[in-house]
Amino acid sequence: MYQSGEGVNVLVFMKWRSLEESSTAADTRSLADVFAERKQLIAEYVPPDVRAIHERAVKELQQSEISARALQTGSKAPEFALEDHNGNVIRSAELLRSSRLVLCFFRGRWCPFCIGQLEATNSVVAQLRAFSASLLAISPQTKHQSSLTADQHRLHFPLLCDTGNSVARQFGLVYRVPEYQQEVYRSAFVNLPFVNGDSSWELPIPATYIIDHDGKVLFASADPDYTARPEPDEILQFLSQLPKS
Repeated sequence: MYQSGEGVNVLVFMKWRSLEESSTAADTRSLADVFAERKQLIAEYVPPDVRAIHERAVKELQQSEISARALQTGSKAPEFALEDHNGNVIRSAELLRSSRLVLCFFRGRWCPFCIGQLEATNSVVAQLRAFSASLLAISPQTKHQSSLTADQHRLHFPLLCDTGNSVARQFGLVYRVPEYQQEVYRSAFVNLPFVNGDSSWELPIPATYIIDHDGKVLFASADPDYTARPEPDEILQFLSQLPKS
């Protein structure tokens, strides 16, 4: 059904990959500018019928209860312990004793918008540490996939493996990819059962949280539109206004 779409999806994926690997220099553009470029590539190479399917999925999510269900500012964040891409167990309660947490829930290494956010946030890791904040990124992909992500994109923070979306579910972020969109993913070689190690076809909506020492959510951004993410500078600005911990 998507023979033409399959070819262009592979082409676009190769284009994104070549852009990401073409230079060791950090990308100093805003996240909005990075995303604008990727949206332009989509408009140029991905057929309208394929784009319409992804737009339909986003619209249905926006009309669902997931935004209201997602953990909000002022809520108490659940404690968690997850293995990172190096096999270390990261416990939120231990980190919160000495730092605030910045949590980024992302879909996977196959999503160029997720990669854009991870790379942009990677560029401010030192500044986050200066504000006594620890950065963690959480996805349902396997440890092997997370390790590939960290190595390929030279990330300097832990990528946590949320098997079965157990933590994302506690944050109210999980949804199941609809059948009609699964077909498009398969045609573009996005094999979620392989990437995530289960057959659920469940993903988290992208979300960013800042959590205080007592577990209180100070900042929450959870959007069914996977192209809508907070700028790293917005996170830094928010942290700069908090009392020193």
